[in-house]
Amino acid sequence: MSDFAAHRDRCAIVGIGETPYTRDSGASELALAVQACTRALEDAGIAAAEIDGVIRNDFDTVTHNDLADALGIENLTYWGMNGAGGAAAPGQIAQAVAAIESGQATAVLVFRSLNGRSGADRYGQTRRELSGPPEVGGHGSLDEYFLPYGLAAAGQLYAMVAQRHMIEYGTTSEQLGHIATTVRARANANPRAQMHGRTMTLEDHQASRPIAEPLRLFDYCLETDGACAVVVTSADRARDARTTPVLIRAVTMATGPGPRGGVVFPSLFRDTYTTFPSRRAAETLYARAGLGPGDIDVAQIYDCFTITVLTQLEDYGFCAKGEGGPFAASGAIDLGGRIPINTSGGHLSEGYIHGLNHVLEGVRQMRGESTGQVVGAETCLVTGGSPAPTSALILRRGE
Repeated sequence: MSDFAAHRDRCAIVGIGETPYTRDSGASELALAVQACTRALEDAGIAAAEIDGVIRNDFDTVTHNDLADALGIENLTYWGMNGAGGAAAPGQIAQAVAAIESGQATAVLVFRSLNGRSGADRYGQTRRELSGPPEVGGHGSLDEYFLPYGLAAAGQLYAMVAQRHMIEYGTTSEQLGHIATTVRARANANPRAQMHGRTMTLEDHQASRPIAEPLRLFDYCLETDGACAVVVTSADRARDARTTPVLIRAVTMATGPGPRGGVVFPSLFRDTYTTFPSRRAAETLYARAGLGPGDIDVAQIYDCFTITVLTQLEDYGFCAKGEGGPFAASGAIDLGGRIPINTSGGHLSEGYIHGLNHVLEGVRQMRGESTGQVVGAETCLVTGGSPAPTSALILRRGE
């Protein structure tokens, strides 16, 4: 791990951009991607012709050449893809860092674009057929082990995770509700958030209808149309950018022991439902960064469901295994608490752009521009989805 010390703070994020987060964009996913990328380039003060790398999410319908043509990027010397799905966003940044550090690119656009609510393939819909793309169930043929028993949407897996955590550790629905209400309060302060202006109390959470017990409506993330983009370059070149660079302290990707094919349901083959590859990601990330959980000032934790926040609070070392529920309910994740999380509202209340909006919020925190700013924050953890593969990064305030 010591060799990774040479890569600390050698790359930086110099531009961020996004579209509005809506339920019906009225635009193609390519148009959304172009809008977000154009704003990121403007933020960085970099022309499209200076971009020589593009990295997309593997669930994205927009390809690197689509984007290059639409933006007028003249020559890509590196293009790539990262996944799976929600595990991708910090991994996309990791791939950009690798491309820059290896000399294959000098300025890289990272993007995610989706019509996740109005599009034909809504991410919250239950699949009813045994055939179809492998990204939900596994390698296609594995569907026969899941769909006949009602395991046809991600929320049903995470409901099993939540139930197992409740059985083993006494976690309660009310404790999950504290996660939902905390991030909703951050969205109420964020005009960009889908749930801006829509308050939520713990009583509201508990009164919301069950979707997949024990998870309720407000334990689920939003379905969102929108796009996000990030510009990554070397720390040396970042000094010439329009904005104050945000340094990339360390990055990691992980599967943990016993990796399984697919994205979500193959996780049911693991020995435990309460510890995920995020634990191994945390070990590697902290070692590469030369930091520990006590050095993290703010975190953007992948929150497709409230239970994923709770398990990652444990896996990333902010509390002991089994103590995530009381930790969240204590106020430790709120502004002024031990580790403020998801300060723009997160996937639960800002929008669901497969984790890339968490990267944007991490950058805003390090710039001091967040609507839920943590005063004096110098480090930010950003995590990806955790069930099968995962990724994570630590950002550091630049100078």
